[in-house]
Amino acid sequence: MNIRFLTVWIRSRFEQLKAGRDAGQTSTEMALIAGALLVGAGLLVLAIRTKLMEKIGIINGG
Repeated sequence: MNIRFLTVWIRSRFEQLKAGRDAGQTSTEMALIAGALLVGAGLLVLAIRTKLMEKIGIINGG
């Protein structure tokens, strides 16, 4: 997974959430955006963990 892509995607969803709050979107729409943010954050954590485990493997195996 690309960490940069996930970071940009999360930022865009956060901006969408802020804009939706200001525009008066329904709570269901806001919940869907918030859910997507949570999924994106989980994927970002997984990508960072995977990258770190690769680096640790290189250090230990090198």
